[in-house]
Amino acid sequence: MSLAVAIQMDPIEKIDINGDSSFVLGLEAQARGHGLFHYGPQDMSFSQGRIIANARPLELRREPGNHFTAGAPERIDLATMDVVLMRQDPPFDMSYITATHLLEHIHPQTLVVNNPVSVRNAPEKLFVTHFDGIMPPTLISSNLDEIKEFRREFKDIIIKPLYGNGGAGVFHLKPEDENLTALCEMFTQFYREPMIVQKYLPEVREGDKRIILVDGEPVGAINRVPQKGEVRSNMHVGGQAVKSALTKREEEICKAIGTALKEQGLIFVGIDVIGDYLTEINVTSPTGLQEINRFDGVKLEATIWDCLEEKISNSTTY
Repeated sequence: MSLAVAIQMDPIEKIDINGDSSFVLGLEAQARGHGLFHYGPQDMSFSQGRIIANARPLELRREPGNHFTAGAPERIDLATMDVVLMRQDPPFDMSYITATHLLEHIHPQTLVVNNPVSVRNAPEKLFVTHFDGIMPPTLISSNLDEIKEFRREFKDIIIKPLYGNGGAGVFHLKPEDENLTALCEMFTQFYREPMIVQKYLPEVREGDKRIILVDGEPVGAINRVPQKGEVRSNMHVGGQAVKSALTKREEEICKAIGTALKEQGLIFVGIDVIGDYLTEINVTSPTGLQEINRFDGVKLEATIWDCLEEKISNSTTY
């Protein structure tokens, strides 16, 4: 099977080849004989009922400073592709949502990963709210009185943007902190959306676990431990990746959400678990493949491509 694969992502020139999950997905596709094209969401157009991308033929290699060769842009009808990997980074804003609307025109005849309708309907911090008993005490609101009441009940809280990513804008407010009102004023000045407020989970000091699921099944995990004095565990802000296996509770969480992920065409998903609680379901551009590969001696990108090739062979399954 030789497939035409388009990767919709941020500039290929700027990626970290030792950490980027899209890079190893592309390498694996190439190793299987699939043809690669690269384009950014700004290169995509709706034209007379077709979804067109100005995409460049792409060749990848694991050579620092020389990790790709891209040809001249070609005007490609994305409906002629077998697979489109929607891998650009958030923020999950109207630009992102517009991209899902455009890709909806070609899916499922062209397999878009992840299903653009489901991506649009499953923002990371909101999707979790549809599963009972697995998320920490949570408030989503712009109402200051509601937020103050939540704080009176739970004392130690986290406030963050509803559509934020990468740990940006995450604040830990201890019971004695006097900045709640000013912080809420700042949030409402910069964001039109409600804030998300959650009970602080002290277990975060032991790590924020990233678990990868493929077609609803867990396939690997790493623990991300924050630096001393830092509440955020994201690796680009200094979090340290540590080898990890799933606990019984984490297996329960994966089972609770797995069927919904599979039914909604969310094939490559990364969830975040702190202690006994699921905090996010990442469906836009999950990361963590290379770190898990190194710790566990596996090749998760091969697992993903096995799944995609099977779905294309049995095209009614997606």
